[in-house]
Amino acid sequence: MTWFFKLGIIDGPLPLSVWGLTIVGVLVLLIRRPTPAWLWRVIGALALGIGGGVALVLWANATDAFGGQLPFACTFWVPAGFAGTLIGIVSLWERRAWRKIVAVLVVILALLSTTLGVNAAFGINKTVGSMFGISTEDQIDGLPKPAPTETPSGPLYESWTPPADMPETGEVALLSGKDAIRSSGDFKPRPATIYLPPAARTDHPPRLPLVVMMMGYPGNPEPTFIVPVLDKMAKANKGLAPIVIVADQLGNANQDPVCADSKRYGSVSTYFNTDIPAYAEKNLNVILDHSAWTIMGYSNGGACAFTWATHHPGIWGNVVGISSDEFPGIEWIDGAVKTIFNGDKAAFEANKATGGIAENAGKFAGHLAIFTVGEKDAAFLPGVEMNKKQAEAAGFTTTFYQVPGADHLASALEGGIPFAMELLYKRFGLAP
Repeated sequence: MTWFFKLGIIDGPLPLSVWGLTIVGVLVLLIRRPTPAWLWRVIGALALGIGGGVALVLWANATDAFGGQLPFACTFWVPAGFAGTLIGIVSLWERRAWRKIVAVLVVILALLSTTLGVNAAFGINKTVGSMFGISTEDQIDGLPKPAPTETPSGPLYESWTPPADMPETGEVALLSGKDAIRSSGDFKPRPATIYLPPAARTDHPPRLPLVVMMMGYPGNPEPTFIVPVLDKMAKANKGLAPIVIVADQLGNANQDPVCADSKRYGSVSTYFNTDIPAYAEKNLNVILDHSAWTIMGYSNGGACAFTWATHHPGIWGNVVGISSDEFPGIEWIDGAVKTIFNGDKAAFEANKATGGIAENAGKFAGHLAIFTVGEKDAAFLPGVEMNKKQAEAAGFTTTFYQVPGADHLASALEGGIPFAMELLYKRFGLAP
């Protein structure tokens, strides 16, 4: 079944087939001899479906029920899906058995079409597996052994000569089984994924920078968005790119531990700031100088990245926040204080990046902080701007970038990751 979970659901044969079959099914139900009773059922279904769908989208946008404005395409998919579903339901009163069967199929197809359409509008989950939180990556066939010595001084792109048999692309794999990153506490993360660039897949690889990345909430620890960027950049720069671990800061897609160790969700902060660094130093061919280590995140993951970069400046030399939450737990402050911090509001505040900045004042000189956000992301733009100001005041070398035309969804990642990587490549000496 692995092939099924790897099927694309944003474009390609699967969604196009479902959408096409849905249209055919609805047309079959509508092409018949009209009667007054049938006409009223159809008109009612269309009116209720379209009106209810539009009302739902307007309500969601007015209340920020989904953390911001819904993608514009949802104003088509939701009303159209509701209307198609109701057309199928009112057609269950047809006399002929075959039309009843078509009606049932249309209900199923319309709901599936709506799900696929809305998912495509968001653009985050690109495969069947991603939608259901199932990783489709293969387990890695042996990690490159750490090099016995450090990378020579000076820019790596000047000293590295790729061998003729170097692979053209990087390798993406699941870190599971014997290669899994173990949690030393009671946090139960989903398996991380790893990206090894072409240079790391050679017989005598150089030590490379490390990037630890997180996705948002809800979300999965998948490297879907960063891998194409790094493969492209590696191709232009002698196969060089950072080694990337995409790890899980949630435990499951529907919980938010707010980047903190807690009895409720386990030791998530320890996992990222003790267990992953120890694993990387022992098992990966990474540069041991932590100025070449980056903690990076999108949305909820971006809040964790900035928080941990301020609380652990000795581990993370750089931080990238892409459309970050302003601080961990911003979407459920009262619940987070009660559930995770046992009602201790001071502990909640200390967990923020501002707490780390106060605790480690004067330790951020030479640390790079990159913040990106979609220019159309009105809900998150103020928070990202605030993070940038806090980092700048703390002593980080700070860059802020608004992604042209982007919102909070896939466009933010597709514009933010390349911008951040261009800067990190130069900082790490991977490119001129």
